[in-house]
Amino acid sequence: MRASVIMTVKNEEGTIDDMLSSLLSQTRQPEEIVIVDGGSTDRTVERVNSFIAEGAPIKLLVVPGCNISQGRNRAVEAASGEIIVSTDAGVRLAPDWLAKLLAPFESSNATILGEADSGPIDVVSGFFKPDPRSIFEIAMGAAVLPAVEDIDPTSFLPSSRSVAYTRAAWVKVGGYPEWLDYCEDVVFDLNLRRLGCRFHFVPDAVALFRPRSTLKDFFRQYYLYARGDGKAGLWFHRHLIRYAAYTIGCLVLLLGFWYKGWWLMLFLGAAGYLYRPYRRLYPLVLHCSGGDRIKAVLLVPLIRLTGDIAKMIGYPVGVLWRLKNRGLRA
Repeated sequence: MRASVIMTVKNEEGTIDDMLSSLLSQTRQPEEIVIVDGGSTDRTVERVNSFIAEGAPIKLLVVPGCNISQGRNRAVEAASGEIIVSTDAGVRLAPDWLAKLLAPFESSNATILGEADSGPIDVVSGFFKPDPRSIFEIAMGAAVLPAVEDIDPTSFLPSSRSVAYTRAAWVKVGGYPEWLDYCEDVVFDLNLRRLGCRFHFVPDAVALFRPRSTLKDFFRQYYLYARGDGKAGLWFHRHLIRYAAYTIGCLVLLLGFWYKGWWLMLFLGAAGYLYRPYRRLYPLVLHCSGGDRIKAVLLVPLIRLTGDIAKMIGYPVGVLWRLKNRGLRA
C-alpha cells in the first residue's frame, strides 16, 4: 500500500526543519511527501529544497496565493499514493505517527467507529497534543486543546494536521472546499461522514502542536476560525449559546450590585465553564514553580475570554460573507 504524506506551508522557515526532521525519522518511512507552498516570502522554500537535495522523497509545488483548501487539493492531485496522510507545518510528529495511522488500513480486524462489524476503512483519525515552550503556552494548551478523555470517538472530526484517508474517499466528497479559507478540514470531515465514509480513531497517532504564544495571535486565530464557521454555516447553535451565555452573564453581573447572591451564581457558572481547562492544566504544571502555577491558573480564564470574544466577533463576519457569496460555494 503506497502512502503519500501531504502538507501546505507558508512562511514556516522557523518550524519546517523540525517538522520535516520528525517526518523523515518515522519508524515507518513515507514513500512520498508532497508539499504545497502558498507563496512564502521567507526561506521556507529554500529550507525544503535543502531536504530534497539531501535525498528526501519530497515533491515541492509553489502555488502563490492558494488558500489551505486549494493547497491540500493540489497536493493530493500531485500525490501518487492510494492513501493520503495529511499533516501541517508547525507540528512535530511522534516517531510512530505514520505507522499508527496506516496500520488500520492494513488490518482486517480494524473496527469502524460506532459499529460492531469490521470492514474497509476510509478515514483514520489521529490526534494532537500541545507542545508548549512557555508557561503561557502551557496555559493556552490547557485552555483550548481537548484531552483524549474529552473526545467522543464516534463523532470526532479529525484535524487535517493528523489524519489519513483513501484517495477514493477524497474523490467521493470532491476534495477540500476551495471556497473556504478556514475550517476547511471540518467541512471535509462532515462531507466524509455525510456520504457514509467509515472512520477509525487512533488516539496515539500524535502530532505535537505548539499553541499560540501571544493573546494577539490567539485572538486572530480564533477570529478566523469563527469567521470560517460563519462562512460554512457551522455550529449555529453553539455560537448562539455563547452569545446568550455572555448576555446573561453581563446581566447577572449588573444585578449583583443590588443583590450579592447573583455574583455567587456567576462565580458558580464560571467555575463550571473552567472545570475542564483546569483539569487539563493540573498535570501540565506539576513540574512548574509555584509562581508559574499561579500565573497559569490566572491565564486560563483570560485566554478563554479572549477566545470567546474573538469567536463572537468573527462569526457574524463569516455569516455576512455567506449571505453575500452564496454562488461561490460548491
